Amino acid sequence: MALTYIGTRDKNIQATASEAILRGICPDGGLYIPMEIPKMEKSLEELGKLSYQELAYEVLRLYLDFTEDELKACIAGAYDEKFDTAEIVPVVKKGDALFLELFHGRTLAFKDMALSILPYLMKTAAKRQGLKEEIVILTATSGDTGKAALEGFAGVDGTRIMVFFPEDGVSPVQKLQMTTQEGDNTCVVGIKGNFDDAQSAVKSIFTDKELEKELAAKGFRFSSANSINIGRLVPQIVYYFWAYLKAVEMGEIHGGEEIDFTVPTGNFGDILAGWYAMKMGLPVGHFVCASNDNKVLYDFFRTGKYDRNREFHVTVSPSMDILISSNLERLLCHMGGQDAAKAEMESLQKNGVYTAEITEKKISGEFATEAETFGAIRNFYEETGYVMDTHTAVAYAAYQKYKKESGDNRPMVIVSTASPYKFTKDVMAALDEKYAKGDAFALMAELEKISSVKVPKPIQGLEKREIHHKNVCEKGEIKDMVKGWLL
Repeated sequence: MALTYIGTRDKNIQATASEAILRGICPDGGLYIPMEIPKMEKSLEELGKLSYQELAYEVLRLYLDFTEDELKACIAGAYDEKFDTAEIVPVVKKGDALFLELFHGRTLAFKDMALSILPYLMKTAAKRQGLKEEIVILTATSGDTGKAALEGFAGVDGTRIMVFFPEDGVSPVQKLQMTTQEGDNTCVVGIKGNFDDAQSAVKSIFTDKELEKELAAKGFRFSSANSINIGRLVPQIVYYFWAYLKAVEMGEIHGGEEIDFTVPTGNFGDILAGWYAMKMGLPVGHFVCASNDNKVLYDFFRTGKYDRNREFHVTVSPSMDILISSNLERLLCHMGGQDAAKAEMESLQKNGVYTAEITEKKISGEFATEAETFGAIRNFYEETGYVMDTHTAVAYAAYQKYKKESGDNRPMVIVSTASPYKFTKDVMAALDEKYAKGDAFALMAELEKISSVKVPKPIQGLEKREIHHKNVCEKGEIKDMVKGWLL
């Protein structure tokens, strides 16, 4: 029997997986969650014999209303030679932790894991629903989602994609990855504001009924590639099972033994996928939710109070520079129900703050300052020769704090979300201050020497590519930019 999805603010809003993927967001602004989280049907021993693609099928078939052939075609199209390693996601032991390397796709970030398959899921869902309109993907990005979504949807028939990013809030590599994107169906816009400004504007467009009618008359329909879309979130569950199975294979744990995860997160989607894996039956002891100086999630898990009314910090881990963590709404609903989630979201929109009872005790918050992040990169390299990116370093520094504070000695998986080459300048500055004023692209040769990892092909010569997207707008002009591009 196919899984039903319901709204986080109204359980009477219901949809099939195909409908939820195409809509992206509920009509009332809420998010879709599964009515019941399915249990994994195969044993860990059985799952341990599978390839990444086969494991993806066993997880995704429990969440999607696709036929076996449809789903296997989506998986085959997503997880192929686009990744620079046949195993798709390596798990490596370095120092006192396991690192789940999610950055071996085309854009060198964990967003590739879901955004490589989302276009296939969306096209299959559109076919199942008999959709005739052209799908317009609207996406706000704090740095990595944008390029991964552009890479996934560029040139895909029946779709257009428009990405908004903070003009001064991403790394030089991230910015060029987006602005040099080719494809007639792509549009990239820098905004004079932060990620929260872009995300709030995009979410408001999804619930703008007048605009929806105006665009429907022209044959367009909106959807999202952000993790507010359940089709983005569900594929991320797979790699938590994969990490666990690899830890067993490596002899780090025995099958059935619990393992911990530390996840660097701003929008809460990545760690929520892990929580779903746990609810499906994966033996997880604890999740450490790692934040940078924008530690709104750290404060929430410590106090139960979520308060976005604070200074916004532009940090060296820009993909986490977020004060409104959209996916937290899903956990709030799972913990307290639709009425509570609706009231909390209304309070957030009106006052910028809400308080919730945290009944989930397997998640706790930690954070790392910029100095601690740099220290983690430098010290870990000196100890192991392994170079972490700035986001992974936030996670590692947070893990060290958690271990000291809790005394928890279970094996730990650090969810490594990006290649150090995406943040070359800051990584090199962390390793040695003499690099602080260097050019991000010139420093790649130095990073290659230090790390013994070659500059990844997708960004070789990136600084020499033609810039195709030069649009910049104020945060209040996003709706006009959308209409101007489409109408």
